[in-house]
Amino acid sequence: MTLAIDEFRAGPIDAAAIERFLAEHTFPIVEGRDATFVYRGAADSVELVHWVYGLESSQELQRIPGTDLWFHVMELPDCSRVEYKLGVTIGEQGRLVRDALNENTARDPYGANSVVYGIGYTQPTWAVEDPHARRGEIHERAFVSRVLGDRRDIQIYLPARFRPSRRYPLLIVHDGRDYVRFAAFQTVLDNLIGRYEIAPMIVAMTQSPDRLREYAADPRHASFIVEELLPMLEADYPVLSTPDARGLMGASFGAVASLSTAWRYPGVFGHLLLQSGSFAFTDIGKHDRGPVFDPVVDFVNEFRRAPGKPSESVYVSCGMYESLIYYNRSLVPLLQSTGMDVRFREAPDGHNWENWRDRLREGLSFVFPGPLWLVYE
Repeated sequence: MTLAIDEFRAGPIDAAAIERFLAEHTFPIVEGRDATFVYRGAADSVELVHWVYGLESSQELQRIPGTDLWFHVMELPDCSRVEYKLGVTIGEQGRLVRDALNENTARDPYGANSVVYGIGYTQPTWAVEDPHARRGEIHERAFVSRVLGDRRDIQIYLPARFRPSRRYPLLIVHDGRDYVRFAAFQTVLDNLIGRYEIAPMIVAMTQSPDRLREYAADPRHASFIVEELLPMLEADYPVLSTPDARGLMGASFGAVASLSTAWRYPGVFGHLLLQSGSFAFTDIGKHDRGPVFDPVVDFVNEFRRAPGKPSESVYVSCGMYESLIYYNRSLVPLLQSTGMDVRFREAPDGHNWENWRDRLREGLSFVFPGPLWLVYE
């Protein structure tokens, strides 16, 4: 039991005491390594639903007798960040809701979740819009892909103070629109370029209408990136044309697409930035992740047998609370064995966009460091 709940239950519990308790605390109540989740309302049961691998995904809240207050205490290691919802059941009707007592939320393509922060976690200032930072521009481009047989809409980020007479590094980003919407990607680029922590760069942001198929190591996707998108970018934008000035980036299945593309076309991209890659593989028997992972497992198994040297450097990050952490940890020694310069980071977070946002400063500065980073690292 946490101190706050103990003190509340020790006194007389009436409507006024409940209102005081709610007014005097922010929720969830974080005390050391404990987080107390509180729900107020009539219900037959309330559950904490989270995505921390290794814990039961649903944990019951207890109702304080004589009240409509429910609570649950969960261990929350320092610097952690955990997204969650509350499952509220009344009769035969159950629904997942955000925590009405918690104002902290995180968005993703499926909606939004509530967020709890462990002691020591701080939201990065470089991911918040800086009124003093010059803003880059995002332009829309579209072309018809012969390889994929459809039209592709690409967003092109041009840095502040862009000059057509200069030559810039090129970063191609899978799910780029989602990075912009859910990971403050343009703000991060503007701030880090303005602070000279990363090089001014041109960023091409792709988006797939069928990412679980196309990003699952589909050779057609690799062909689209290297044989269609890259030539268009080099023809229409002032980008440097050497491998050390090219990077490829993605999260989850986008990380699989990045690695598989570089593996199929070694020497084209000098740098990779892979976040929470869905790098499932098997040593024996079958995998348990469903048929959508079949081509991914086939690719990663083949890559493990013959990795080659897809790029010169690779930044890999993954959340400790993801089920994918085992695969990412296992892949790092193999990547190092190829002679690539490898940096691996784990974070007390899950498989979500703000985890990936929080790793962008280190990842981008590792891929394309700016003059300040080169001086002080």
